[in-house]
Formats: sequence, C-alpha cells, structure tokens
Amino acid sequence: MAETMKGLKRTNRCAELSVANVGQTVTVMGWVQKSRNKGGIIFVDLRDRSGLLQIIFEGTDIDEAGFAKAEKLRSEFVIAVVGTVEKRQGGVNPNLATGEIEIRAKDLRVLSESDTPPFPIEEDSKTKEELRLKYRYLDLRRPDIQRNIMLRSKVTAKVREFMTNEGFLEIETPILNKSTPEGARDYLVPSRVHPGTFYALPQSPQLFKQLLMCSGYDRYFQIAKCFRDEDLRADRQPEFTQIDMELSFVDIDDVLDVNERLLQTVFKDAIGIDIALPLQRMTWQEAMDRFGSDKPDTRFGMELVNVTDVVKGCGFSVFTSAIEAGGSVRGINAKGQGEMPRKKIDALVDFAKGYGAKGLAYIAIQPDGSYKSSFAKFMTEDEMKALVDAMGGEANDLLLFAADRNKIVYSVLGALRLELAKQMDLLNPDQFNFLWVTEFPLLEWSDEEERFMAMHHPFTMPMEEDWQYIDSDPGRVRAKAYDIVLNGVELGGGSVRIHQNDIQSKMFEVIGLSKETASERFGFLLDAFRYGVPPHAGLAFGLDRMIMLMAKADSIREVIAFPKVKDASCLMTDAPNVVDPIQLDELQIAIKAVEEKGE
Repeated sequence: MAETMKGLKRTNRCAELSVANVGQTVTVMGWVQKSRNKGGIIFVDLRDRSGLLQIIFEGTDIDEAGFAKAEKLRSEFVIAVVGTVEKRQGGVNPNLATGEIEIRAKDLRVLSESDTPPFPIEEDSKTKEELRLKYRYLDLRRPDIQRNIMLRSKVTAKVREFMTNEGFLEIETPILNKSTPEGARDYLVPSRVHPGTFYALPQSPQLFKQLLMCSGYDRYFQIAKCFRDEDLRADRQPEFTQIDMELSFVDIDDVLDVNERLLQTVFKDAIGIDIALPLQRMTWQEAMDRFGSDKPDTRFGMELVNVTDVVKGCGFSVFTSAIEAGGSVRGINAKGQGEMPRKKIDALVDFAKGYGAKGLAYIAIQPDGSYKSSFAKFMTEDEMKALVDAMGGEANDLLLFAADRNKIVYSVLGALRLELAKQMDLLNPDQFNFLWVTEFPLLEWSDEEERFMAMHHPFTMPMEEDWQYIDSDPGRVRAKAYDIVLNGVELGGGSVRIHQNDIQSKMFEVIGLSKETASERFGFLLDAFRYGVPPHAGLAFGLDRMIMLMAKADSIREVIAFPKVKDASCLMTDAPNVVDPIQLDELQIAIKAVEEKGE
C-alpha cells in the first residue's frame, strides 16, 4: 500500500549532493532506476530530474519493516528515503555526477508502486518511437529527454531576460483569430455563438504584432504558440512555438544586430557556445548559386559550380538542350569518391530523381587519372578535360552534374550535396555555423496558380532600388527579407514591413488580390495604417528547431514535451478524435460522409 509524505520534506534533489554533504542527514525522493539485492544489503539507484544517486539499505541501519519494503522495490517505484551521506565504499563511479557518494538509508517510504513499464527508462533508448510516444509520460522520464526539456526552459528564460533588458515588452496576442488564407492552411474553430462562422488558430502573430507597432509599443516580443495545417512531413508539427518580435523605427541592420546579440547570449549562457559577431551574411542569389539552397549548410564545401559556358557547345544533348531552354548545367565535386561503386552511384541518381531531376550525369576520376563517365562518349577529349578542370577534378574525385531549369538544378544539387555530406561523415554536430541569408526575391511565380505570390508574406518591404521593376519585371524585385540559418536549418526569418499605403496596394495588385479581397481579409490592418504607422520590422525564431540543434537531437519531437507524429495525431491521447453528436448539434455542424475510392 502506498504511503504518504506526512512529516517528510525533501531536502535535496539527487544530483545536488556531493562530498561536501558527507555526514549530513538528508531526505531524497524519486523513482527507482534499478535495485540489486546482494543478500543482507540492497543497492538502489534513485533517479529524479537532476540525475542518479545510489542508496544503500542494510539491516544494521534500517529497521526490519523498512528493509522488508526495500526488498520489494522494483523499477519506477516512487520512494522517499531519509539517510546519511557517505563516501562510496565500493569505489568511485566516474560516470555519475554523484559517483563519489552514496546514501545510507535510515527510513524508507514507498509513495507509489509501479507496473512493469512497457520499455526501459534509459538514455539513448532503442525502443521504437511509436511506442515511446504512446507512453510519452514514461518517455519523458528518460534523462536525455529531461535534459532537452530543461534546456528548453533555460533558453526561454534567457530569451525573456535578454529581450526585457533590450526594452522589449512581452505582449500576448489572440489565439482565436480571423482566417486570412494566404499561405499554409489554417486550423479552423467553429463558433457556437455565431453559427456557420469560424475562428482560425494563428499561423503567426504577424498582423497583431504590426498593429502593436501602430499602437506605439515600439518593441514587442512573445513566446508564441502557432498552428499550421500543413501537408505531412516527418519533422513538422501542427503546433509549434516561435520567439516572435517586432521593432519600430528600424531598418535591416537594427533587427540583425539585436538578434545576433540575442543568439550570442543564449548560446553562451545555455550551452557554453561562443558565437563570434558579426555573423556571416550572404545574399539569396549567392546562396542558391553556391549551395543550391536558401538555407545552406556551410560546415563543409562541395559547392555548386556553374559549367554552363564550358559545355554549351558540346556534343551531349542533355546539356545543350537544357541550356537552349534557358536552364543551366551545374555540378558538385565529391572529393575522394571516385571509386564509388556503380550501385551507389545509381542510388544517387534515384535520389536526384526524387527532387525533380530527369537523371544525373557523372564523371568518376580513377586513381590513374582516367575517367568512368555516363556521357564521355558524347564528348571530345578536350571537352571532357575542360569540364573536369572547371570542376577542379583530381584523381579519385566523383563529379556529378544536373542539367535543367535553374530551380530544379538548385533543388537537385542542393539536396545531393547534403546527402553526400551525410554519407561522407562531413557534418560535425559540435560545429555551429550561423548565416544570414538576405535579399530574397519579393515574389515567386506559382505554376499551379499562374500568378506571382509573396515569397514571405504580402507585407514585406521591397528594396527601394528595385521597386522600379515591379510592373516590367516583378521577379527581379528583391525584398528586405532575411533568414537566420544554422547548419542548414532555417532557424527563423523576418523582414522590414511595408508601411506606405501606395506600396501595399501595389503589392496586393501584383499578387492578384483585388482591393475588395484585400479589404475583406486585412481591412483592420489597412485601416490602422491610416492613422499613422511607424516604419517597422520583425523576425521570428522557431524555438523547437533551435532547441533541437542546441541539444544535438535528431528530431524536434525530442525537444517538445508532448509532440504529434507525422499525420498530426497524438498517439498518447488519440487526438484528433470524434466528438459527441450533441456538441456538433450545438455548433450546427453536420459531418459529410466521404466515399472511399475503389482500387
């Protein structure tokens, strides 16, 4: 039968004790990690969020009833122990923070018994993630997950401290909003009071934080919960957390400066990493040309090389036809991979096809300098040599080429570069390479909708010197937009916002939003701008992604207390789920049956 804590008060967490406490009587509480009965003496490893501590139960120190209870202890029993801190008799355990001490128990209370857990509560669990997430409350007891969650708490505390010291005000914005569909899908919430109408959960606090600038609050921040009903992806969450901010009377450099110092402070105070400032900056075009990605991983080289001019007159029609269609031919050099087996090269070709490539051309330079190539027979000896020289090819190198529209070439080689880096073990998790990517295109063409769309959002300020091209060549206009990238992961992004009515109206026109539609969706913001709006800019960090990288975790699910899985469901609570018909009636909602399509 479980006992109570009456009369007991915990004096220390397990790993707070050290040799400095030897001789003291303490009370510790936690979960039994494991118990070992050596006959007349019982060793128990006690665990709480701080770590492990060894407890010794011996009949000479604890009464018979207490020892009998100790004999029945099993994993995950919750216990309270009163005892004396001693130096370890059986030698120091260097793998434990408390490895020099142990507690000699005088009193034991079993506060709660436990069934045998469905998997061991241990670090680096090999248990399938689906099972761990079904019993997430047990998974959260694992020390590595607990460290991640505690790191998250520490980071958010440091963010709040820094932002407050920089003059930011923490202001909460609404969760129940109006739907403004211009981006990812909204999560909709039906209104009972206003039948047939819906709230939308916020994809970001964007409009409200701009309104706060109109209201004169100057510097705002929020640790904001956001929601996006996105298509299924392995490492996306339908609900996520942003470090959100907005500043008035600033331009790009002001925003980048405060955020660089925020990152420097948080990484130093939370995980002891020194970040040298200023951070590297790179334009969007340079990032695409060099890395094939607007969130490049700069921990390794293997940069893209544009060989369009080198091969434009060659005999290989795959190259020449791509160039004639307005595309390009680019390649990457996987140093030292020239003897890669054909089977692995074929796997890389299949990988490239997954990113839109029709194929992948290659030259494998052998140790003797000869070539194995998928297209050498279409090229002269001089053309091959010129191509290899342009790629900086040497003995044992593997040269890989994509030829197509630029968008596809970037996508293919950017992804291939990362895949090869993984295979070649070039990604050092202890290295933190930050990068600002700036001067994004203001607009991007959507083949699906046959119109230009805002690359970030329709409130992003264009670069003044490019605005002259908004009618004649909209795709040429660059934006005052910026992303912060860490090790190939977009940590956050933002922009200077439009605060002039004429530019905002033109922006809506270019992306195909009529005045009526713009007014219907964003009227409250546009109305506010009629009453004096300061120049303003902002940025939002993805907190989950930041903690994942700081903790060197494999997934954001490892740094969120109760995450969803790929299909946006919760394995622990079975959400989403059906609701009582009475609730639907109150909302005046009927469920439409959908016929399953046949084979």
